[in-house]
Amino acid sequence: MNLKQIAPGEIEKRSFEIIEEEVGRELDPVLKPIIKRVIHTTADFSYADTLFFSENAVEKGLQALREGVSIITDTNMGRAGINKKKLEKYGGKVHCFMADEDVAAAALAQQTTRAAVSMDKAAAMQEDFIFAIGNAPTALIRLYELIQEEKIRPRLIIGVPVGFVNVVEAKELILTAGVPVIVARGRKGGSNVAAAICNALIYQL
Repeated sequence: MNLKQIAPGEIEKRSFEIIEEEVGRELDPVLKPIIKRVIHTTADFSYADTLFFSENAVEKGLQALREGVSIITDTNMGRAGINKKKLEKYGGKVHCFMADEDVAAAALAQQTTRAAVSMDKAAAMQEDFIFAIGNAPTALIRLYELIQEEKIRPRLIIGVPVGFVNVVEAKELILTAGVPVIVARGRKGGSNVAAAICNALIYQL
């Protein structure tokens, strides 16, 4: 076994160099920081092919963050993984409503998911938001419905839920919503991927 001796501060840098070497092609310079960070988080090079960016999605996301727009996540794990300290310098925060008592009660009463009710709660706040969805396809479906009902207009949707039931369908649906999106097409994704995309944007501020 030939272990490499690398200083702690150089590990991430070397990891990104390896990704650059192994990705196999030149990436769009605007999209590269996001694609590389997702690959760094997952060690899965297929994201270089499956991450979809709507026109100017990165630029619009960065502009929203600079304006202090907050991020809504669909898991507390996703919320925990986002660099809140740097985001707060611009006035933004990260919210997750999944554990809120009013959300749980409304979901039970409506016989729906807490993720869907969380999107309703965000819409009721009548603020600009970036949505980072890494777990629940029902959150994406409800966002689509709220957009069609003109009750919300997200500045950016990061749609990367993982799973097997309605995941692919929800992702394809949100592509038609007419708002800026970054979507991991197919079944793969996760809260860690959602957080990685948020951080890739935040680190560019």
